[in-house]
Amino acid sequence: MTNALSPQEVAERIAEVMFANDTASQALGMEIQAVAPGYAKLSMTVREDMLNGHKTCHGGMLFALADSAFAFGCNAYNKITVAQGCEITYLAPGRFGDILTAECQEQALAGRSGVYDVKITNQAGVSIALFRGKSRRISGDVIPGLTPEDPPRP
Repeated sequence: MTNALSPQEVAERIAEVMFANDTASQALGMEIQAVAPGYAKLSMTVREDMLNGHKTCHGGMLFALADSAFAFGCNAYNKITVAQGCEITYLAPGRFGDILTAECQEQALAGRSGVYDVKITNQAGVSIALFRGKSRRISGDVIPGLTPEDPPRP
């Protein structure tokens, strides 16, 4: 298939389309650093309006960053995929001005179900939170008609 896009090209197109429609991630100032099949890396700077009563980054903001990275990672195959369940463990506080990076990595993909781990770190490399998301593919493509080549599987 000479007209098919590589899996990497598909992941990049999906990220562009999804981010253009993702007003929540945009409103929080998130930026996509990298995407690949089953992988995404997003960053966000902690603003004053993201601080809780202890003057640290609100846990909901950390969850939102991790959840967005999860969404871009698991939808990168052009199959509409949603969260089936998620959990997060907070390890250290995010502070005003911190640049937080959420790196999502696919751990397993079997049929319509997947498991993804997201690690949030600050600009010094300190681990802020660990997130595990379980995904479920539903019917439909993110971009109808986009045809990826079959990705190599181990």
